Amino acid sequence: MKKRTYVNKPLGDTEYLLEQWGWWRMDGMGVPHYVSPLYALIRDNNASTGGIKHYSVTDEVALAIDRAVARLSIRDEQMGNFIWLYFGAKWPALRIARESDIGEAKAREVIKAGVAWVDCALEVLRTAA
Repeated sequence: MKKRTYVNKPLGDTEYLLEQWGWWRMDGMGVPHYVSPLYALIRDNNASTGGIKHYSVTDEVALAIDRAVARLSIRDEQMGNFIWLYFGAKWPALRIARESDIGEAKAREVIKAGVAWVDCALEVLRTAA
């Protein structure tokens, strides 16, 4: 399987943020949930393999990306779904194309257009920073 790379590519920074958002989302980081105090003590005082996951995206940025993808899904359902499946569910473009009965090149084109849309939606964050 080919590894996704984003360095020195147009919109590579936005694709990287979407990739990090996908991992963040898959781990349930944006979902509020209750953890009992006893469970937290046991979890934090036991040796575990791998340790705590550290993301390259903060919760605020991940939530902004989540909001942008949700707005995209409302505006253009197919494009939003492709972004969701490619970055959020980690489906390869070929699988998305097969499920949608279109060619892989067309699926990649729609994904790139979705990345550009999300990039424009996140531009407000860049200018604020």
